Amino acid sequence: MASPQALVASKVAVIVGPTASGKSQCAIELAKLTDGEIISADSMQIYRGMDIGTGKVVPAERAVPHWGLDLVDPGEPYSAALFQAYARECFEDISARGKLPILCGGTGFYVRAAIDDYQFPAGEQADNPVRERLAAYLETHGAEALWQLLGEKDPASAAVIHPHNSKRVMRALELLEEGESYAVQKAALAQLGEAVPAIQFGLKVDRPVLYDRINRRVEAMVEEGLVDEVRGLLQGGFREGLCAPQAIGYKEIVAALEGKCSLEEAVAAIQQASRRYAKRQETWFRRDERIQWIDATDYDPQAIALQMAEHIRRLSQS
Repeated sequence: MASPQALVASKVAVIVGPTASGKSQCAIELAKLTDGEIISADSMQIYRGMDIGTGKVVPAERAVPHWGLDLVDPGEPYSAALFQAYARECFEDISARGKLPILCGGTGFYVRAAIDDYQFPAGEQADNPVRERLAAYLETHGAEALWQLLGEKDPASAAVIHPHNSKRVMRALELLEEGESYAVQKAALAQLGEAVPAIQFGLKVDRPVLYDRINRRVEAMVEEGLVDEVRGLLQGGFREGLCAPQAIGYKEIVAALEGKCSLEEAVAAIQQASRRYAKRQETWFRRDERIQWIDATDYDPQAIALQMAEHIRRLSQS
């Protein structure tokens, strides 16, 4: 096989796929084959203390350096724009040391932000006064009123955003302050070219097998101490972050701990939410024709990683 330096060739390897498809272990195996380092593209693994429920690889099993984990506290503002800047710094640093950057995760927008030529408006950044003003409006008037405000100013954008998705509604209103439309940018996203040369792989798993993996994975998380993890985070004052709509596995356990449902009902809710999320992930990634799909139904991470490494080698020689 070619040397790690030859494999880099100013490119980034990307591994995507739905939750429980086996991305993390395949990334580790690929990194061992190519002298690579891994950057997590998971919008929940950035949070400190949210370990079991987000499926972080435990430190003892990180056979290669991992980046993108434990960046902020639960509930602390973070965005795809901030991740874009962080990931590209990682790409440059890893490549400069002669190693292969491997971007691995299931948050589709984080992946696109990291490798594609997406220009974020100022409203996507932290410490933005426009966002602070909109957040105050949301707290005073509620999500429906904020969405109606967007509808008055930009009906096309309001039509493609759910009224309860206040974060995205605020994002659209921020864009209007910049003289741009969320709906127009959303349509343009599909046409963006690469800012960072990338070789993309996707793991596909037959739906019944994937759903069974998800169900068993959730049960394993509970056995590994998910309830105690959530209890500790609540005691640390992070309830708001745990109850965010995207915090699958946490908000359901919070409900159980607060007596709103049984633990068994919470586990079933996590399994259902995770299966639905996996379906949305598949839909997102299937739109991208650049992704090379590998069947991971009969899961063998070493064989899959070898297949990826050979594909990278061939491209590096072409």
